[in-house]
Amino acid sequence: MRVAVAGCCHGELDKIYETLALAERRGPGPVDLLLCCGDFQAVRNEADLRCMAVPPKYRHMQTFYRYYSGEKKAPVLTVFIGGNHEASNHLQELPYGGWVAPNIYYLGLAGVVKYRGVRIGGISGIFKSHDYRKGHFEYPPYNPSTIRSIYHVRNIEVYKLKQLKQPIDIFLSHDWPRSIYHYGNKKQLLKTKSFFRQEVENNTLGSPAASELLEHLKPTYWFSAHLHVKFAALMQHQAAEKGQTAKATKFLALDKCLPHRDFLQVLEIEHDPSAPDYLEYDIEWLTILKATNNLINVTGSLWNMPENNGLHTKWDYSATEEAMKEVLEKLNHDLRVPCNFSVTAACYDPNKPQTQMQLVHRINPQTTEFCAQLGITDINVSLQKAKEEHHLCGEYEEQDDVESNDSGGDRSEYNTDTSALSSINPDEIMLDEEEEDDDNIVSAHSDSNTPSIEPSSNQGSDFSASFSDIRILPGSMIVSSDDTSGSPTDREGKLDEAVELENEKDLTEMPLKRRSDEHEPEQRKKIKRRNQAIYAAIDDDDDDDA
Repeated sequence: MRVAVAGCCHGELDKIYETLALAERRGPGPVDLLLCCGDFQAVRNEADLRCMAVPPKYRHMQTFYRYYSGEKKAPVLTVFIGGNHEASNHLQELPYGGWVAPNIYYLGLAGVVKYRGVRIGGISGIFKSHDYRKGHFEYPPYNPSTIRSIYHVRNIEVYKLKQLKQPIDIFLSHDWPRSIYHYGNKKQLLKTKSFFRQEVENNTLGSPAASELLEHLKPTYWFSAHLHVKFAALMQHQAAEKGQTAKATKFLALDKCLPHRDFLQVLEIEHDPSAPDYLEYDIEWLTILKATNNLINVTGSLWNMPENNGLHTKWDYSATEEAMKEVLEKLNHDLRVPCNFSVTAACYDPNKPQTQMQLVHRINPQTTEFCAQLGITDINVSLQKAKEEHHLCGEYEEQDDVESNDSGGDRSEYNTDTSALSSINPDEIMLDEEEEDDDNIVSAHSDSNTPSIEPSSNQGSDFSASFSDIRILPGSMIVSSDDTSGSPTDREGKLDEAVELENEKDLTEMPLKRRSDEHEPEQRKKIKRRNQAIYAAIDDDDDDDA
């Protein structure tokens, strides 16, 4: 089947679907599925805009609300994950996934679904060390701290995904898995984004949590966005046992939706012709959700996941055949994702703007139905109960920054104990709090629709040593002084070709770019962040981590 993959969407649904229509007219056939790698911006109204971690001047309604209201319908099934510039209050209603509009499906904080037999997984948000081991404690109305911490990846979601045993075909993440740049045309990447050099040299660019998942899941394809550059890589995994065929992952990152940028790619993905052409739940994932239900944490306290260290009575939450059979029976052997989208908030009316629309912490009926059917807890119900209990005890505070300790405050004081994790590299330097790679970038031009965040003085604790993502890399992957010069056709520069030759139907197609009369801003950004080596003004992006 033909699958289109988009990078950072930034609410530009009309333009993305217009580009797809153009591709279908010029290509061999219709696109069956659209996958979006974050910064989707499912903004329904003015209140949602206030829940996006961007300065007010970058809060633009864009076009999603027309799909939410029913004025328009997505012409192709669209599946997306969250990034770091989202209407967080909207997505928070659907922690386990659900429809944000007819034919547009959000994968949730983490999730796995099937379409035509193709197994698609994903994780929303971006990695931030000092929030990683906290629970999902944020709720609207957010304060300046929680409006950012709400989209930081948590260890519980990574833990759930690492319980998966069955093969994954496609995986989506917003930020890149750390060290993936060593498996592609690194020289060309550094020519395009020369300010990545320090992080590439230190192997600190990207998410160590995503790297853990890449090592564990070994999906056939992995798609990302976030860094606003197209980049392909081919990662050959080691065989689990002798005699087994080693798996390989084809990685592709895409740019953001702007004219003449590589933000969209169409690939041919093998599928099961006998499988249904509608979205299905994944039985293994549902079983894991049910098994890990008692691990739900809605506090800002730090905690480690259960492991086989003598401290936990249970640490293996993988799905057994018997458990999957029980869950299947609970669902009456029907894994079809119900088309049960419902409007939960007033839709934007351009003729009647409501700038003072109240922010409400909502319980979404889709989540209620899903949790009741599976027998699990709605995180938002737990949050509301926790709020009520604090009210009764007289201890309730407005999500005080003490809990989040996010980028608005000082360096994290929490003990980042790494004893529970498998590999320690004390010399590794954490990517500067990714708060948010673009969150601390201030654009020099005000006509951009791409979000950014005000600068911050926060310096998070180094948590990167907690992950076993550091692999012994071939000597050819070491960054040399001439890695930003020379032809991309030399030995190291042939990685993109290797990816393409691996499967001509996959990455060899010409990237699709928006065609419009729009002109990209010529002014360059002003950077106000401690780690400005990554997000220097060299790039012509509106904000370089959106």
